[in-house]
Amino acid sequence: MATGPALPSTPEPLPLGALSDPLLVDPGPRLLHAVVEAYREAAPALVEPTVQNLSGEAEGDVEGGEEGNLDSWELPTLKVVAGESAIDVATAGFRPASRLAALLDADLLDLRVLDAPQPNPVLAGAETGFALVESVDRDAAGAPSRWHRVGDDASLRERYASAFAAAEPYGLRTPSRRRVYEGFAARCDESVATAVLRALDVEPAGNGGPDPEETRIRAYAVGAREGALDRTLRRACEDAGLGSPSTFTRIKRLLREADLIETVSEPQPVGRPRERLAARGALAAAETPEETVAAVRGVTE
Repeated sequence: MATGPALPSTPEPLPLGALSDPLLVDPGPRLLHAVVEAYREAAPALVEPTVQNLSGEAEGDVEGGEEGNLDSWELPTLKVVAGESAIDVATAGFRPASRLAALLDADLLDLRVLDAPQPNPVLAGAETGFALVESVDRDAAGAPSRWHRVGDDASLRERYASAFAAAEPYGLRTPSRRRVYEGFAARCDESVATAVLRALDVEPAGNGGPDPEETRIRAYAVGAREGALDRTLRRACEDAGLGSPSTFTRIKRLLREADLIETVSEPQPVGRPRERLAARGALAAAETPEETVAAVRGVTE
């Protein structure tokens, strides 16, 4: 049977749903990553849906309540106030950032920016609260972090509630996988949406995937490789949360200067001709997501 998200703590995992109205204060990058990972393990189709998940939903082929995959209403909502630098580290790269974006989209995380560091991370509910002290098994190579619960203080929730209420929301620049897929599927079609996600999933070893600029370049390059209309593609990128149409005018210029794309004018019975994109060079020759990514690697200002 599926269980809710739980932190890897000592002596046993700590279910976040065991706390009433939980508030997490000043998690470092590893603890914030562990929180997102706990939600991903509980609801992978929500937090990190595969192309098959998304295309199946679009076709109406959805079976709810799968074992090991909870629905959003079954998951606890967590308030988090964290240092901006810690959030930036935890969301470096498309993959980890898109997981966090999925939780924000589903209103399962309310993420705000902490203005001053605290002595230790704190997790508090309405009835109890405690500090979290990180512990790593030094005898096991590559062992993940775990956290010890220290103290039992019911006043912690109230003590930090005002700091959370006064904090500014964190503006995440990366969209969720679901938003990316739906943006391209609606403006272009599902084959383009699928190709974009597969290109974004290509990542070097030890990396969380492309940064925001490389994400935009990959997405636009895939649209060009698929022969999309320029205006339609720029609007799809905007709907997908990747940037404004003017941002993609710049991306288009970068790819043209690299001789990787061109535009083909299509006359219309009425009005100005439409511009359809076409791939050139290494981008035109690319047959796999990995080859597409290799073709545009290094395309920057």
